[in-house]
Amino acid sequence: MAGKNTYFISDLHLGAKYMTDHLMREKRVCRFLDSIKQDAAELYLLGDILDYWYEYKYVVPRGYIRFLGKLAELADAGVKITWVTGNHDVWLFDYLRDQIGLTVLYGHTEIVTQGKRILIAHGDDVGVQPTMYRFTRWCFYNKVCQWLYAGVHPRWTYPIATGWSNENRTSRSPEKLKAISENAATRLLDFSRQYHSEHPDVEAFVYGHLHIARVNNEEHMPPVIFLGDWISLCTYAVLDPEGNFELKYYKESDNSAN
Repeated sequence: MAGKNTYFISDLHLGAKYMTDHLMREKRVCRFLDSIKQDAAELYLLGDILDYWYEYKYVVPRGYIRFLGKLAELADAGVKITWVTGNHDVWLFDYLRDQIGLTVLYGHTEIVTQGKRILIAHGDDVGVQPTMYRFTRWCFYNKVCQWLYAGVHPRWTYPIATGWSNENRTSRSPEKLKAISENAATRLLDFSRQYHSEHPDVEAFVYGHLHIARVNNEEHMPPVIFLGDWISLCTYAVLDPEGNFELKYYKESDNSAN
């Protein structure tokens, strides 16, 4: 829609066990979505929006009612919503696509919005990744593994999955988590440089996953934007109709996106 912005957000991790005040956090995200409703043409959710999600054929996990309802409200108002799966919300299939009308994407993808060609990704599928992580990711996306997992009752799979997520986050010190993120950022920058050398028409790269809020500008390279998270940062990126990118912080104090 002419004159409106494109928004990018990632790593909300709604429902994560290692965070408190889940309802407060969900409501804050909904207030942010309210604040962009009037001037948003498109909204891109770049993965790990939910800390855990698995769509069975006939049922879905409980929770997230306000957030999913707000997405439906935006979609009904004409906002185009695209959800790129992350490593925590891998198992999005057809439920939200059909009920809300959003688009689900898997892996890194080139899009065109506001006249710009942009590569978007959660960030866990690009660059050089550790062997064990690549194997785990393969299992997550493998149809046979998904079928076998779906056959186990949720009373077993839910605590295993959420407990694994909690352990990964809480067993590491803040310094260790920061070092892991910075190493991953280096891999993503290397990937972006190589990708741009092969696809020079790409005008920006936007990633989630790292929980780092940063815009990397290099000579002869388009901007590489790391979206941060909504665990501690509450950051997002906006692309205006003139093609200008900006990384912003949501200021809860004045209940607006600034």
